[in-house]
Amino acid sequence: MTSVTLVGARLTEPGTEFVYHGESSACEGCPYRRQCLNLTEGVRYRVIGVRENTQVLDCAVHDEGVRAVEVETAAVKANVPSKGAYAGSKASLQGPCPHTECPSHQYCVPEGAEFDQEYRISDVVGDPPHDHCYLDRNLTLVEFEAADE
Repeated sequence: MTSVTLVGARLTEPGTEFVYHGESSACEGCPYRRQCLNLTEGVRYRVIGVRENTQVLDCAVHDEGVRAVEVETAAVKANVPSKGAYAGSKASLQGPCPHTECPSHQYCVPEGAEFDQEYRISDVVGDPPHDHCYLDRNLTLVEFEAADE
C-alpha cells in the first residue's frame, strides 16, 4: 500500500529508502505537519514516485525544503542466526554488535528493525558480507518482509 507524504528534497529520487524517525522539535507550528508526520515511526520506506505538479515547500528540518512523494514500506536486510533461516520462517536479530567497522554491521544492527521483535523472512540472500564474525555468531543474510501499515 502506498502513502503520500512530504520528504526532504534530497530524498525524492525513486528507490531512495529511509527510516521514519518521527517528529522533530523544529516541526512545531509548521503548516505542513499533517502531510509530513503521517508515517509510522521506526518503519523503513521506499520512495516510489514524486507527485506531479508539486512545488518544493520551505522546511525548518530539511535545508532544501520538502516535496510530496509516494512511498511504500520497504523490506529490511538483516543478519539472523543461520539455524532456521529460510523463506517464510520468522527470525529475530541476534543482538547488538559493537564492531561498527565490520562490513556486516549495517545488517546486524539494521535501521528499521528492532531487537525485541520477530520478523517473517521473505528471502534468504545468503552469506553475510563479513569473512569472520567477531562475536562468533553463525549468521545468514536475509530480507524481512516489509512492514504492514
